[in-house]
Amino acid sequence: MASVLEQRPWEAVHRELGVSPAEYDDRPLGAYVEIHAAERGERNALRYMGKVITYSQLNEQANRLANALVGLGVGRRDVIGFHTPNIPQYIIAMVAVSKIGCAGSGVSPLLTASELAYQVQDAGISVLLSFDQLAPRVLEGGVEMPASLKTLIFAGAGDYLGAPAPAVPEHASIACHSYRALLAAASPEYSQQPVSGDDTFLIQYTGGTTGRPKGAELSVTTLLNNIAPASVYRPFELAGERVATAFPYFHIAGSAVSIVALREAAEALVLPDPRDVEHICREMAALRPTRLVAVPTLYQMLIANPLSQEIDFSELRTAMSGAAPLTAETRKDLEALIGEGVLSDVFGMTETGPVYISNPPQRAKADAVGLPVPGALVAIVDVETGNDEMPQGEPGEIITAGPHVMKGYLNLPEESARAVREWRGQRWMYTGDVGYMDEEGYVHLSDRAKDMLIVGGFKVFSVEVEDKLASLDFIAQSALIGTPDEARPGNDIVNLYVELEQEARARDTTELEAEILAYCRDNLAAYKVPKRIHFIDQIPLTPVGKLDKKALRS
Repeated sequence: MASVLEQRPWEAVHRELGVSPAEYDDRPLGAYVEIHAAERGERNALRYMGKVITYSQLNEQANRLANALVGLGVGRRDVIGFHTPNIPQYIIAMVAVSKIGCAGSGVSPLLTASELAYQVQDAGISVLLSFDQLAPRVLEGGVEMPASLKTLIFAGAGDYLGAPAPAVPEHASIACHSYRALLAAASPEYSQQPVSGDDTFLIQYTGGTTGRPKGAELSVTTLLNNIAPASVYRPFELAGERVATAFPYFHIAGSAVSIVALREAAEALVLPDPRDVEHICREMAALRPTRLVAVPTLYQMLIANPLSQEIDFSELRTAMSGAAPLTAETRKDLEALIGEGVLSDVFGMTETGPVYISNPPQRAKADAVGLPVPGALVAIVDVETGNDEMPQGEPGEIITAGPHVMKGYLNLPEESARAVREWRGQRWMYTGDVGYMDEEGYVHLSDRAKDMLIVGGFKVFSVEVEDKLASLDFIAQSALIGTPDEARPGNDIVNLYVELEQEARARDTTELEAEILAYCRDNLAAYKVPKRIHFIDQIPLTPVGKLDKKALRS
């Protein structure tokens, strides 16, 4: 009997929906922007704080920055760091880097000085486009920046809002420049330089949940063609679409959504603060988005904010949710706000640029993360060796193959060899995620491999328990982690961390603990019931809104 991978059941759903793999196009981002500037230059490319930048203006600004960078000695082998919040300069810099043919690297503005120095050193960043308000951390953070860093370019939130230019700091060994002054002095003429599809476009750093962050090398082909979840099930319309996301650009989801928007000549909404829900609501009310991409926590905040009722979602074609599972309750409330038939789960990771699984909005399964997107292969293999394919319906490690898989981790050949392996004649990314595939090819997520607990020889998937507990109205959020059971080596003790809703915080925790345990015993197998319950003020989140289980473990 043919294996699940040989059968590829998801392809039958693709045929039913009338979708097929798109032809891969190796043109870089800068080439698309040049075409849009020539053919539809008056169209809005970016909307930021009520101001718009057209494609003609975007192309000119990117040309000026490319010329300025070349004038500073930047060449094909260099790496440019983008160290800003979501502001237009970040997008302009990605286009400029694409035009030159060098590589870019998103650098979180939340990093400490030592963390920043590590990424600069590891990626070999020679020029850092930084935020003017971060200058003290970069230059006076008590950590000497690596010798590779030759130039700092400081951009400000007001550069495109008519605000006065901030003063440029000085440094003994690093040349410091004003973004605004560099562009003003540079030529507006620059043409896309030749690049190949295999050239590294971005070096994106993983979250570092296991050891030091690693730089995933993502090629032009990977990033410019990772648009299946955005376009295959609901194709972009050339008449002009409007894309909203609050994902930070330094995160792969934020940069990928921006690349998609620019490739498709859409208007992208630039949202500097992913936690300022009132500002996000006002900006989206003005934009009337046709595409929306967010994490479940932001969707929850939108649902709770009265201003969201003022947003016109009548033209919304897809609302993607990624980075964490949507609970059934949030899904129901969200569809009441944005409408039915538009919600689409997306699933992936930095190393896959990022999406390789997507829930078709017109045929979504609420309990699944979706189908392999056209052009991607997905298999479920045993967690222990990664060599044996699991039968349909049985959980194992999710692996994926295709042009979306990274080239490898920068300067880490052993780590790369563990993550990307040859299996059945192809390069497969071993994702570390655990799930199973149903009879139609939909993938159902069980857990991260490292978040899967072992109790009495049974597997406990933390996502399952957390999703169950979401139905208790006094729990705002919960997180399940395991700690070693010293009495039974190889087993875990199930620990539950609980953040209470505000109105429940005055209640007796002994009473609440009894309610939680009673609910778990009624709804979960005995080995899944938490042995220890911890009530904390706030469940820690990563910068993109995922549960930060690393922080809980520490």
